[in-house]
Amino acid sequence: MQNEKWYVIVNPAAGNGAGAKQWKKIEPFLQRHLPNSVFALTEYPGHAIELATKAIQKGFRHLIGVGGDGTNNEVINGIFAQKEVSVSEIIYTLLPVGTGNDWVRTHGIPRKIEVWFQMLQNGKTIHHDVGLVYYQNDGQEQHRYFVNVAGMAYDAFVAKYAESYKKWVAHKILYLLMVVRCLFLYRLPKATVLFDEQTDADFYYTINVGIARYSGGGMQLVPHADPTDGLLALMLAHRLTKLGVLLNTYRFYNGTLHRHPKIDIFQAKHIK
Repeated sequence: MQNEKWYVIVNPAAGNGAGAKQWKKIEPFLQRHLPNSVFALTEYPGHAIELATKAIQKGFRHLIGVGGDGTNNEVINGIFAQKEVSVSEIIYTLLPVGTGNDWVRTHGIPRKIEVWFQMLQNGKTIHHDVGLVYYQNDGQEQHRYFVNVAGMAYDAFVAKYAESYKKWVAHKILYLLMVVRCLFLYRLPKATVLFDEQTDADFYYTINVGIARYSGGGMQLVPHADPTDGLLALMLAHRLTKLGVLLNTYRFYNGTLHRHPKIDIFQAKHIK
């Protein structure tokens, strides 16, 4: 792996700007240990998608993302946007420098550069499942790929709220306080969920679909997710009281959400 020609996509804005500081320390190390690398820095949201697509079109087959879960998602979408080669020909990994770093938790990818490089040298690869979401935006159908967790209802509400409070997201305690604050602003929507041959209709606190296990800075909302089993992990949280949510916060982190009587987990190929 060390002698391969790597295309490295760096997000300096990762971790609310921490990525730029970390990159100053990381770049000399990678220059020295991966001499065949080409480095590209993202300049705006969505840029990593373009860079990944163009890199593959130029002949690169080994990609590294340097950033957090957002960078990871963009690079994956860039890999799937290109039509030059089968995605199975692409080898990709993430060097985590972001805030949440949830995808790397599932795979045990280390943050310390020396340990991370040893992992790269070992050259172990897996075939990773990828989810595909179709959604509406201003009346137009669009799609996006994901390799971690797609959250709806309360998860989406928190994500939108976090856009206005990005500094909170960088700190685990502040992020948790923001999540609690959103709890008192949120109103449960009524929805119908269709998955394979089953139907579930109710007012939902949150709905999550997972490829990998962790999201929200270490929460396990889909503890049964497996990125290699070919299935989507579905979690449905029905009508919970605000007090009930607060009293069961510990379950978000220890993988026991499914033991709550108002939370169901399933596995499915297709979900609507």
